[in-house]
Amino acid sequence: MTKKPNNITASAADPFSIHEIMELNPLFSRREMLGITGMAGIAALTGISSDAVAGTAPKRPRIACLVSYWGAPRSHADWIITKLLDGYWWDGAHTPSRVEVVAIYIHQLPDSGLGQKIAKSKNIPIFKTATEAVTLGGKELAVDGVVIVAEHGEYPTNLKGQWMLPRWWIYQQVVRVFEQSKRSVPIFNDKHLSYNWDEAKWMFDKSRELDFPLTGGSSIPTYYRTPEVELDIDTHIKTSIVVGDTADEGALFHCVDVLQAFVERRKDGETGVRSVQCIRGPETWKWVESNPWAGKLLESVRIKFDLKPGHFQESKSPNVCIVEYNDGTKAAVISGHGVGWTYAAEIQGHKDPTIISILGWPGPFAQYHASNSQPHWITEMMVTKKEPFNAERLLLSTGIVSYNMDSNWENGRYSAVGRRIETPFMNMTYRSARGAQFSKGTRPPNTPYIRGFDI
Repeated sequence: MTKKPNNITASAADPFSIHEIMELNPLFSRREMLGITGMAGIAALTGISSDAVAGTAPKRPRIACLVSYWGAPRSHADWIITKLLDGYWWDGAHTPSRVEVVAIYIHQLPDSGLGQKIAKSKNIPIFKTATEAVTLGGKELAVDGVVIVAEHGEYPTNLKGQWMLPRWWIYQQVVRVFEQSKRSVPIFNDKHLSYNWDEAKWMFDKSRELDFPLTGGSSIPTYYRTPEVELDIDTHIKTSIVVGDTADEGALFHCVDVLQAFVERRKDGETGVRSVQCIRGPETWKWVESNPWAGKLLESVRIKFDLKPGHFQESKSPNVCIVEYNDGTKAAVISGHGVGWTYAAEIQGHKDPTIISILGWPGPFAQYHASNSQPHWITEMMVTKKEPFNAERLLLSTGIVSYNMDSNWENGRYSAVGRRIETPFMNMTYRSARGAQFSKGTRPPNTPYIRGFDI
């Protein structure tokens, strides 16, 4: 434990003091660390008068944010948590925050100078463990919600290319507090639950056992769409593809989560995943040619974007993630650039493929990134205590990505044509009942994020 200076009184929570943080990162001056605090800071950052904030604001859910790394403007922690602090852009306008961040834990604290500065500018304590953050240094759960963002930092990658981020490690500490306190609160877990299926299934099962709302996943399914449409519940989807960046595990997850957000709306609902397979390199296009349904949908995307023939085949690292569902529905995620994240489906009764694209944003260093929609639904869950979408979708997206990464490897040996992995354990069934959840209206301004201090 870091020794406190003699003139600092340790609280019961024992968070890092300003002196300790300055010792960890001497590049920041005391003036920089103090920044803007309290109601004046909120007023400066949101444009709302401090009197209005103090006099009329209803009680907001108190949130603990647990992150792996928060040292760069492009980190997920910065994109997401700053919106929970300062508000976000939704339905064409800035929306003030409806939650109160009261505790922060940063696993790689010494490297997270930006997170340190923001915490001090907002007068939010940084705790030394995840357990202390959710108990506010006490013995029992003391917050109304938990946000876990473990997407960046210096962590190893295994042989299969899976980034071994500490999502499960942080999550299980929170669950332990829930069990000891005999009380649970909603949890948001950024992107996939874990790189490991067994860990991910445990995380999902605990949410059901302890009866707390769980959400997470990619921000892309709720970003702006072209055209601005949502598939109806019980749409008779026959086949589907998503075309997008699949350069690594993290990029693939965005595409898979987009796929799941659409296919779960098919007739009779989600039935679970029967098998997953990954093919890489030139063999990708042999698979597309031998599966005309996929080739037809891919060609429809090329024509829609007015790309030259053979555009997608020019990819330097082509790959396809092949998904078969228990009801016989077929789908694939195919690597491709220049089309954002594009979903294409063959729908019974429709002459032409249905194509919906998620394109571009004013960022990532602009004031408002794609993650605006994610903090909106995080906030909705914290306020209503209801999942914005079925958490089974998050588990299925996690499992598809995990077994896609596993497909090309067996007994330590790599094969470009991965093995087809049967997944009877991914037999989750549910019916989506949600309406459209994507961003609409005027897009936010492409202006620098206003923090109240220089970075």
